[in-house]
Amino acid sequence: MKQVPIRLGPLALLLTVVTICMTVLGILTFSTARADLAMAEKQAAFVQKRYELEMEGQGYLCALQRSNCREIGEDGLSWYTAQKDGLSLKIGVTSAGEIACWQYSSDWQAPEEIGGLWSGE
Repeated sequence: MKQVPIRLGPLALLLTVVTICMTVLGILTFSTARADLAMAEKQAAFVQKRYELEMEGQGYLCALQRSNCREIGEDGLSWYTAQKDGLSLKIGVTSAGEIACWQYSSDWQAPEEIGGLWSGE
């Protein structure tokens, strides 16, 4: 019986290409997972600050209902502002105790230079 030689050249080339593709996909998966984790941690910190401001605002409304003593401004509203790490909550309450304004805002400063882009001026 005569033996047929097995050609390993194309098979070895195919396995090399598959190995390289799997390695690249693994590296991309790892880097994407790290970026997702960093973004999730940043979002969690922002949400925690926002909920702390929400709790402070609700505490202000409870104290306002109990005391019934409001300083009404010229616009007919009693204003309260809470701040935490660059995020602020502004609350406006009418003399009847209704909430007229519940607004979040954050401090933002434009970057000085953005890689040679047009500044709009």
